[in-house]
Amino acid sequence: MANVISNVFKDQLLKGNHNFQSGGDTYKLALFTSSKTRTASDPTQFNTTNEVSGTGYTSGGNTLVNAGVTGGASATTAFIDFNDTSFTTATITARCAQIYQSSGSAASANLDSVCILDFGGDFTTVAGTFTIQFPAAGTSTAIIRLA
Repeated sequence: MANVISNVFKDQLLKGNHNFQSGGDTYKLALFTSSKTRTASDPTQFNTTNEVSGTGYTSGGNTLVNAGVTGGASATTAFIDFNDTSFTTATITARCAQIYQSSGSAASANLDSVCILDFGGDFTTVAGTFTIQFPAAGTSTAIIRLA
């Protein structure tokens, strides 16, 4: 599998239902087992089906710190960046993560999926720190970018 941008995100983005500016909408990252559907068409929203459970992990995941949007009139690619996020003293096994909008300015902000991040295999931590490290913020490396 691979990382995928959710179809519902594409639709909602063009309807003006996402604000990735620092201080804009709130986005979260939740962790899931290998049983999670990992396609662009499903899931459309966050739900707890196949979400990991264990010590050091709270259902719904972590709120992401958004570093804002980079781009502009002269840029051919715009991208967003999030700070790395960690689950401490965690005992969990995760195969993928979902970034979703947990609150926002749009009337339809209802836990819509942004993307699914597939780790390529199960990762486990036992009473340790489980960290999601986002790639460098750049036009060819940022986790979410439009070119």
